[in-house]
Amino acid sequence: MYPEGSDYLGKVSVTETGLECQRWDSQTHYRDMYNDSNFPEKDLTLASNYCRNPLLLTRPWCFITETEWEFCNLERCHTGTDVTDDVTQVLM
Repeated sequence: MYPEGSDYLGKVSVTETGLECQRWDSQTHYRDMYNDSNFPEKDLTLASNYCRNPLLLTRPWCFITETEWEFCNLERCHTGTDVTDDVTQVLM
């Protein structure tokens, strides 16, 4: 995930506290807002209950109840420079 996970399309479906995410298409309270029509690149309906970041918060999140949400526990990637430096150190 880099930097805020706005393009994250992975399959993590558990929050950082270990709660199971609800399906995006099961939200009756927010169904009209969080759907593929409003966020086609985010795969909200087809993604089942996967963590996403449609509103560009600090990282991907999901609903855990009808109106409550939590951030998901995903690792951030380093910048290109940091990754290169890390790989170089490992190879030495």
